[in-house]
Amino acid sequence: MNIVIIGGGLGGLTLARVLLINGIKSTVYEAESSLGARSPGGLLDIHDYNGQLALKDCNLYEEFLKLIIPGADAHRILDKDANILHEDQDRGHGTRPEVYRGELREMLINSLPKESIQWGHKLSSVKSFSNGKHEVTFTNGTTVVSDLLIGADGAWSKVRSLLTDVAPAYVGTSFIELYLYDIDNNHKSIANVIGNGTLMALAPGRGILGHKETNGTFHAYVAINQSQEWISQIDLSDSKSANAQIAHEFEDWSNDLKAIILEGKTTPHPRGIYALPVGISWERVPGVTLIGDAAHLMSPFAGEGANLALYDGAELGKHIVKNLDNIEAALSDFEKEMFLRSAHSAEESDRNSKLFFNNESPQSVVNLFLGYAVELPE
Repeated sequence: MNIVIIGGGLGGLTLARVLLINGIKSTVYEAESSLGARSPGGLLDIHDYNGQLALKDCNLYEEFLKLIIPGADAHRILDKDANILHEDQDRGHGTRPEVYRGELREMLINSLPKESIQWGHKLSSVKSFSNGKHEVTFTNGTTVVSDLLIGADGAWSKVRSLLTDVAPAYVGTSFIELYLYDIDNNHKSIANVIGNGTLMALAPGRGILGHKETNGTFHAYVAINQSQEWISQIDLSDSKSANAQIAHEFEDWSNDLKAIILEGKTTPHPRGIYALPVGISWERVPGVTLIGDAAHLMSPFAGEGANLALYDGAELGKHIVKNLDNIEAALSDFEKEMFLRSAHSAEESDRNSKLFFNNESPQSVVNLFLGYAVELPE
């Protein structure tokens, strides 16, 4: 059986690993040219009830434990005047430990045979055959025919169109990504304000979120409820001017918090937040399914995106192993379960995204915060 996995993110790699340790071959086709072709991303909190379970299914849990960053699960919620409203230190209980996304992905990649990942294969088109097979064509001219096709190709999945014509929609919030380096020495007043873990400084329609990383870098996401047109008119050709334009939206905020924007050391990078409809599902289509963001893209305000990708990959792998002689039964059972769990998480994410920036923010988030974490994008 030729199992083709489109996308070498956490979900696709987890699926390939679970299949491998059960004696089933698959091939991951990844658009990037190599592991180091893009930024490895920031921190992720990996949950004990889904993401960590998937890593146990991969027989990689002990390796995962070595990646955990002590103390990184601390959280601090501030108002716009930099008053601390809630603070939760990392208690080391392991239910939501933080790791670097890039290190987690590299661990999964290294657990697979080199030949099982085909780098530099960006999906161009997919053609369906009546027997459940699919002809997959890549931009480099390569073509393969799958017996089973899995779309693990993220928010803007091309495989998704085989199952549904629903597309992600803008949720009304954009993140603008910034970095400050060696903040303990170069930005001492900012370092005192943000703490040692995750920062959430909030007000209605605005926020400054971020992680303090182990090397002293502060990886910030400036959140603004604005139209896509407003975001697109920021002149990114001049970083200083762009930062000033963004900071103007935070005119009545604490100087230390505004300084996170004004003293940013990289070109601001806007990232619109998109989501698929809560409860998205589709009718069974032979020979193909989706996992992770391709299946159920949601906003990051419940911290479930990466965890669900890991869990989807592991669960699909186990269903295939269990029903290798009846793949359609495996896919049907998997999708029924995935639809239920992803709808629950998407509802939570949608609800939380509103609480973060409503008229009662930040108190609404303080009231909500019972161990939830924000999973910031790569």
